[in-house]
Amino acid sequence: MLAGQGMAQDQQTLADIRQELTVLHVEIQRLKREFSTTGAPSPNLAGNSVLERVDAIETELQRLTSLTEQLNARIDRIVADGTNKVGDLEFRLCELEANCDISKLSETSTLGGSSPSVTAPVATSPQPQTELAVGEKAEFDAASQALAAGDYRMAADLFAQFDRSYPGSPLAAEARLNRGKALEGLGDTREAARAFLASFTGDSTGPVAPEALYKLGAALGKLGQTSQACVTLGEVAVRFPNAPAVAEAGREMSSLGCS
Repeated sequence: MLAGQGMAQDQQTLADIRQELTVLHVEIQRLKREFSTTGAPSPNLAGNSVLERVDAIETELQRLTSLTEQLNARIDRIVADGTNKVGDLEFRLCELEANCDISKLSETSTLGGSSPSVTAPVATSPQPQTELAVGEKAEFDAASQALAAGDYRMAADLFAQFDRSYPGSPLAAEARLNRGKALEGLGDTREAARAFLASFTGDSTGPVAPEALYKLGAALGKLGQTSQACVTLGEVAVRFPNAPAVAEAGREMSSLGCS
């Protein structure tokens, strides 16, 4: 009778383990669904002006970053809970096996695999943050010299070629700004405005961003888009209160009669 009760208890325990494994399987399937899309993306990036659209993009990035952090925390909790459950099941299965030594059980592997190890950085002498490609600085300097010499067509062409040859260059924002200045010298205000916009949107917090934003606002004013020009010029002081371009933007706003 006692032996029968022991066998029944063992069968019940195995059934419990089987049930918990099923629950873990369901949780893993739910995690897999987190990586499946639910439909076409529909971010709200509308705006009446360039700056409004830039602000909309920044807001959407902040929302997605926050959502990603929430999902990451949730997945971390599920992984930790699942790993603990797997470890508990391994312990209980070992108890049921006649030849299993509990003291020799290894640490349970993290559910989903372990996180990649991060090697601590080794202290070295200061290095440039981004290394320029061979000839990159020389081509930029050649275009800059043409601009300084007043050869605006040559400068515009060289800066355009630079932008095509070195996409993602640390000098890209400055190259686009200078191309805009060259186009401005040629009297092509519309294309100059596009170049200033490309410079600003390419690096909206970089060292040339205040000047690019000011030049964009001034170009919009010359194109007769006074309302957008005033908004754009006003943003210079808001975004870069300590930049020299603030004074220039203020003078331009006065000339346009911005309220």
